[in-house]
Amino acid sequence: MTKGEQYILSRNPALYSTNRLYETAKARGHETRIVDFLKCYMLIEKENPVIYYEGERITDVDAIIPRIGSSRTFYGTAVVRQFEMMNTFCLNSSQAIVRSRDKLRTMQILSKSGLGMPVTAMASNTTDINHLLADVGGAPVVVKLLQGTQGIGVVLAETKKAAKSVLEAFYGLKANMLIQEYIKEVKGADVRALVVGNRVVAAIRRQGAEGEFRSNIHRGGMAQKIRLDKQERETAVKAAKLLGLNVAGVDLLQSDKGPLLMEVNPTPGLEAIETSTSIDVAAKIIEFIEKNGNNKRRKNPTLTL
Repeated sequence: MTKGEQYILSRNPALYSTNRLYETAKARGHETRIVDFLKCYMLIEKENPVIYYEGERITDVDAIIPRIGSSRTFYGTAVVRQFEMMNTFCLNSSQAIVRSRDKLRTMQILSKSGLGMPVTAMASNTTDINHLLADVGGAPVVVKLLQGTQGIGVVLAETKKAAKSVLEAFYGLKANMLIQEYIKEVKGADVRALVVGNRVVAAIRRQGAEGEFRSNIHRGGMAQKIRLDKQERETAVKAAKLLGLNVAGVDLLQSDKGPLLMEVNPTPGLEAIETSTSIDVAAKIIEFIEKNGNNKRRKNPTLTL
């Protein structure tokens, strides 16, 4: 690769988020190239970490923005880690991505900090379901597969009998899951706060389709721009920082007890939040890299997204 060339680590150049970051970086004067990180390979030897892409050696990359899908976390974060070994500025570190992709670990870290969240439990067998359900407030309860994304693998068990059936079925499949308190007052709605650096740059309220308790846009939910209060903003920023993320999509419930954390996404999609708020989130991300990336003496630092 020629010196100073820019890379976008993304498997699909047609994705809205990838394309927005690509076009925004180019418009701000950065050389840019989209690279499928699965086609990268790494050479690991003493004091000489190397990355190759389709036979070409990658050199002189100043910063990366990892856009690693959840199904490719292991290899994707290995590539990010190799860039870290090459002293490349990584917007979100490999460790932060791995940490935030583990829903149980995320909840444990955030709960220790005193941030609000629904009562959550995890168990590996069905011998004590009655006490387990009682500890999270009884039915209805929300059951979440740890590997689920975009609302897939999330079940609302409305009765004790239904909850037992769901848990027994998932345990029978040896699936890892969380059992969470159901916050009924939110009525199928949540908040996505987009954190860049030390502030929330945009926020939307997502409302699930009629009859649907999941608010995911991919499942027919609707989004609208909202303004978060001080406590909500501080909760979102603190959650991202505790997990080591400079950019994150933080999902909150606006409950009667205050904001409750649901999830923290290390590679948040930009389409719904930019479309609903008319805020140029991609530009906020590129600006953050320009201010915080390595080699500030270069006028137009290269970026890897």
